[in-house]
Order: sequence, then structure tokens, then C-alpha cells
Amino acid sequence: METATTLQHHWPDEASSSTLIAIRKSVRDRAPGLIWLGGFKSDMLGTKAEAMVALAEQLGVSSLRFDYSGHGESGGEFTQGTISRWVAESVAVILEQTFGPQILVGSSMGGWIALRLVQELQKRGEKDRIAGLFLIAPAPDFTSELMEPAFSDEQREEMAQNGYVAEPTPYSDEPNIITRQLIEDGRNNLIFGSGLNVGKPVHILQGAADPDVPADHAHRIVAELVHDNVALTMVPDGDHRLSRDEDIALLNRLLHQFVTRYTNEEL
Repeated sequence: METATTLQHHWPDEASSSTLIAIRKSVRDRAPGLIWLGGFKSDMLGTKAEAMVALAEQLGVSSLRFDYSGHGESGGEFTQGTISRWVAESVAVILEQTFGPQILVGSSMGGWIALRLVQELQKRGEKDRIAGLFLIAPAPDFTSELMEPAFSDEQREEMAQNGYVAEPTPYSDEPNIITRQLIEDGRNNLIFGSGLNVGKPVHILQGAADPDVPADHAHRIVAELVHDNVALTMVPDGDHRLSRDEDIALLNRLLHQFVTRYTNEEL
């Protein structure tokens, strides 16, 4: 049974203020736990997040999901968000709300957050908190690799004048507000070329027909993690969301296999 809780997160540059991070978790003694890391402008109540929680319940392991600041049930303004901020919040949630090894299940931007979390936990001597990564249409470095290069001349001018771009999205009636600080901060969090060594198994689930994060992006992640045990499952007609019934069934099957490996061998 999930319970709702919150974490009051203080950003170092804003000592006088804090942001309330909304969390839902279920605690079990059996390892490893599952942690959901959502995508850009998504929330923890999505279909794939719900599927992860249901699977954790079935397997008798802990689960945790939360909303970054400016997302879903958490406080804060979305336009104040950056990769650095959302990574810092994720580190705080993991260290304060979980125990033992965890599998990070990262969707889209959540895949970037997951890879950055590995780096940050390694810096803190907490590498054993990671049991593995399960990444769904992961989008590391998307601000520099996918978003910024696609800006039109008009959008670049809008960014220069206003400090943001209002970009239409097929996933909402409201445009995405892409801020200058999001783009600039993204350059401080790049994964490609960073020499990252996760040290634990990684499984990537990617749609070959993804219009937002091309399949080549997933292949580049595999090549980047040259020292890691990485598996890639490609869904030939899969889109970015991978939320069709057949996609969720595949996600459940693959994640189930990924988790149960822990009972037979150390991930």
C-alpha cells in the first residue's frame, strides 16, 4: 500500500525559500526498490509509473515516485526548473526516503536524471544505492542535442529577447516554456563524452518510431556506456510515450526480469 509524504527541499542559492516535493512510496524489506523518474512536464500519476508501482507490489519490493518541482503535485514554478535543480531534488529524495539498493526507472528526461543521479551518488560515496537502471526512451542531453539545434531563427530571436521560447507540444494544449536557464544549465549536465561508468546493468526500452527522441539517441547511450552491461530493446512501431497496452505489457515483462535477476545474482 502506497503512502503519501513530502520532502522540503532547499536549493543552495535560495536559502530563504524551499520547495515542497510530493512523494508516494511503499516500503518493503525485499531488495531492490524501484524509483520512478518522470519526464519533462510529466507527473508521477502516468500509466508507466502506475505500472511500475503495481509490479513492485506484485514482487514485494519497495516503490517510490515523486514529482520534480514545478511538476504535478509538487510546489515551485516550472519555469524556474533546471536539470541541476531536478537532479538535486532527486538525490535528496533518494537519500532521505529510501534505504538499500534501488533500480532507477527513468522515462525520457527521467533517463537523463537517472544517469546524472549515478554520477552524483558516486561523488558522495553512495554508489551502492544503485542496483541498476531501466531507461524508457531516455533523453540525456536533450536540451543541447535535440532541443536547441531544432530552434528556428525566430525562436532564437525570441529566446534572446524574452529569455524563453513558447514551443507547441502534441502532449498538451499549453505550449512548453523553454527558458534560457534550462538550456544553459543543461550544458553543465551533459552525459555524452563524460566517461560515465554506471557499474551496474542498464536496460533501455526505445521506440524505433519515436518522433521526439530518435532511436539513434539510444544507440549513442549504449556506445557511451562502453564499460557497462547494457541491453537495448527496440519496439519497431513504438512512439515516445510507449504507453499502449502492448507497450505496458512489454515494459512489465522486461522490468520484471530485470528486478528478479537481483534474487539470483547481484545486479
